[in-house]
Amino acid sequence: MDLLQKAVSDSITQLNASIRSLDRDAYRTPCRNLGGSSIGQHVRHVIEMFQCLLQGYETGSVDYESRRRDPSIENDPALATGLLEDIVKGVDRPDRALVLTGVYSETGGEAMCFDTNYRREVVYNLEHTIHHMALIRVGLREVSDLEVPEGFGVASSTVKHRRECAR
Repeated sequence: MDLLQKAVSDSITQLNASIRSLDRDAYRTPCRNLGGSSIGQHVRHVIEMFQCLLQGYETGSVDYESRRRDPSIENDPALATGLLEDIVKGVDRPDRALVLTGVYSETGGEAMCFDTNYRREVVYNLEHTIHHMALIRVGLREVSDLEVPEGFGVASSTVKHRRECAR
């Protein structure tokens, strides 16, 4: 397992531990502090972004905007934890060139295409996951008494910086 794979695995393992600690109702409850979205909706979004990348790996083209949106993931924490485990198992692949496609405007328009590569997109998805974990942390405080690890939803660079400041 290389360092990038380990970073993805560590983050998803933390996320999965928090999901497993929640009951189904807490997972699905709309959170006022998350603009009415639920923890499950944030988890679904993380999963579907990675799924989109893994599917795009096969075709050579990634279009996050056209990803499948499956409401069962946001309503079923057991399904979500299984899918997150699948991501950890499936993300370790050789690098390859990809094309990233998207419109990037809510008013529509012509699709834009950018050259990228698989490992760059894994990094993007990892950072994206950490961002959503920070939001999930806020939701967890609202719907449960669950204690989350200090670094949950915090970028590794921030964790390192905090350690250096504490010395």
